[in-house]
Amino acid sequence: MTLLVVGASGYLGGEVCRQAVAAGRRVVGTYHANRVELPGVEVRRLDVTDRSAVRTLVAAVRPTTMVSTPYRYDDWTVTADGAAHVAYAAAEAGARLVHLSSDAVHAGRPEPYADDEVPTPVFAYGAAKAAAETAVRAIDPGAALVRTSLIVGDERSAQIRLCLDALAGRAALFTDEVRCPVDVTDLAAAVLEVAAGDHAGLLNVAGPEGVSRAGLGLLVARRFGLDPAGLRTATSAGSGLVRPVEVRLDISRAASLLSTRLRGVTELLTR
Repeated sequence: MTLLVVGASGYLGGEVCRQAVAAGRRVVGTYHANRVELPGVEVRRLDVTDRSAVRTLVAAVRPTTMVSTPYRYDDWTVTADGAAHVAYAAAEAGARLVHLSSDAVHAGRPEPYADDEVPTPVFAYGAAKAAAETAVRAIDPGAALVRTSLIVGDERSAQIRLCLDALAGRAALFTDEVRCPVDVTDLAAAVLEVAAGDHAGLLNVAGPEGVSRAGLGLLVARRFGLDPAGLRTATSAGSGLVRPVEVRLDISRAASLLSTRLRGVTELLTR
């Protein structure tokens, strides 16, 4: 039983690898630019934009299960085309695929988004993630597609680092942009549980609690014992950027399917 984690050099990919190794799985993980050393993981270099290279690696590894996590915020070929190449190789090999998507596919609204809602992206990254979903579903109808939100944890989390930068005056956090942050350990456990099951299609896996980015910054200040008075804030509306503002994910289906408990960000950061 071999698990192939495409994007093992990322924060989530690395945690998926760690938990899978701890469970006794054979794990192969990929990186692109920056090689990583993960205990117990066979590490291979892979460029997901090279369709032939993806097929060759998957044929050599012969995984039973694949978790696809790679993305690049400003690169359509990695985020969209790369996802299609991974899905094609997984289907060709007969491997169970879990593809990681994002709440960025939604435009934003006060009401939570259900699992199966059609993407309504308003910016380039959201459009790339929506295109990736469409490709994966068309190529491999049996694949599971996990839509998640901001991934938090320790200082390796990009979201935590952004909050620390805002507390140090080097960045600003929006007061009007709401998400449902999820802990990296919870998300990785949920992904592995989905991979071991037979759920096909979309599934929201995020935290149960909506919080603004500025609110997340205040929680991070409390967690690290920093002065919240230094937090720089702004509004998405006043920034001139086109971004989804209020995006909450309804995780009731995941709660009924999975044994993994998805903890709220207040609980996570005030322990």
